[in-house]
Amino acid sequence: MPTDDRDVLELLKSELEFLEAGGYAHSAVTHWRPSSIFHDSPTCLNFADPSRGSRCEDCLLTALVPPTRLGEEVPCHFIPLNAEGETVHYLEGNEPPEVVEQRVKDWLRRMIAVLEAARGQQPRLVRH
Repeated sequence: MPTDDRDVLELLKSELEFLEAGGYAHSAVTHWRPSSIFHDSPTCLNFADPSRGSRCEDCLLTALVPPTRLGEEVPCHFIPLNAEGETVHYLEGNEPPEVVEQRVKDWLRRMIAVLEAARGQQPRLVRH
């Protein structure tokens, strides 16, 4: 089982970089359209592993999942993305992929800024 040496800030930055580089629709890594944000991302412990050998509990994103949702099949889909409580699970069922990706990018930028501020780091410039 692979281990993840990154911290959650590094993971969020990696996901944002992936989305800003074209995300799921234009990835140079994958030539197919994945079905799911985070779950089919290069930042996922199970990326390119058809057996899905790693447990979601081992993912750093679970630190952001409400405790009542940790038992879900894809817990990272239940991270609240905004004050309205929208989640990837909700958005993927109700919005086109480009809207989902934009909301996730917005959330990633906010979370990165919060974590950097908490660590006393200089906020990085991000494209909007």
